[in-house]
Amino acid sequence: MSHVFNFSAGPAVLPREVLVEAAADMLDWHGSGMSVMEMSHRGPEFMSIMAAAQKDLRELMAVPDNYQILFLQGGGLAENAIVPMNLLGRKAQPAVIDFIHTGSWTGKSIKEAGKYAQVNVAASSKATGFDRVPARADWKLSADPAYVHICSNETIDGVEIGIPPDIAADTNGAPLVADVSSHILSRAIDVSKHGVLFAGAQKNIGPAGLTIVIVRDDLLGHALPICPSAFDWKVVAENGSMYNTPPTYGIYIAGLVFQWLKRQGGVAAMEQRNIAKAALLYDYLDQSQFYFNRVASADRSRMNVPFFLRDETLNDAFLAGAKQRHLLQLKGHKSVGGMRASIYNAMPIEGVQALISWMQEFESTHR
Repeated sequence: MSHVFNFSAGPAVLPREVLVEAAADMLDWHGSGMSVMEMSHRGPEFMSIMAAAQKDLRELMAVPDNYQILFLQGGGLAENAIVPMNLLGRKAQPAVIDFIHTGSWTGKSIKEAGKYAQVNVAASSKATGFDRVPARADWKLSADPAYVHICSNETIDGVEIGIPPDIAADTNGAPLVADVSSHILSRAIDVSKHGVLFAGAQKNIGPAGLTIVIVRDDLLGHALPICPSAFDWKVVAENGSMYNTPPTYGIYIAGLVFQWLKRQGGVAAMEQRNIAKAALLYDYLDQSQFYFNRVASADRSRMNVPFFLRDETLNDAFLAGAKQRHLLQLKGHKSVGGMRASIYNAMPIEGVQALISWMQEFESTHR
């Protein structure tokens, strides 16, 4: 098959350069005679891969020295349990966790956290179909929460919190926890404004199976007794993410992606590309009478663009034609329907242009 444009929300498109390099290394990494998948995670070969990946991620995100970068397993969804199990020990029980409910993934986090603490939904846009970030003036934060949780980019609903508020100024220092799974490394994020950032790698970094946690040092060492040792951030940090066998191949691919990002000019350059790609698609949607996007313009995701045909009986025909043109994985999430174009870092602007060309062609023949 000729080259395709893969709009999957995750596992998602990877840079072609990275795939080519990984293919070349598959049987023999740098003359070692071993594939990365065969290496001991404690051997010098893999230790060098791990060290380079951590160093490059710290540089790309300007992670301060008083934060740990952890490579874990379990995915972003599992972190919905791992986060409270690591942070609730800071407070007398029962503790309260505040949530800003902006979409499907925050909803999953709320449900999971409710197993370990009282949950306060401090603000929600559920009543309007998760089409915006609740206005800051409407947030009803607790007096002393264990932490405040946001999903700064809702992959399913297409809502993005661009600049997180200074939570600490309002909550006596309660840390801000952000699920950044689907827009990590796509835009500048001020790590120092957060207590914890976490991300499943399979959307904008690498293959499924790797989870990245960036946590401030003072938040280590507060895990509940029920927290498994392999998910206790203090234990993981003390062991350099080597307490148990880490997802070695996922870390290796992530490291290649980090190097690719540096060659592209880093996060600042990538952010400008992402602004251009998203603007191109949203501008077309806004002028069309055939398609539409439901999200308030100020809160639209640059990474995940859900859109709908006004005549939904045409959905199957639209998707079939897209597939014929090698535009793949455009079907929206089953919970919201419609279409969704995920335009992560590795999606070139040519992919967005090809999608718009098909949308124009389909509109012209189905008016």
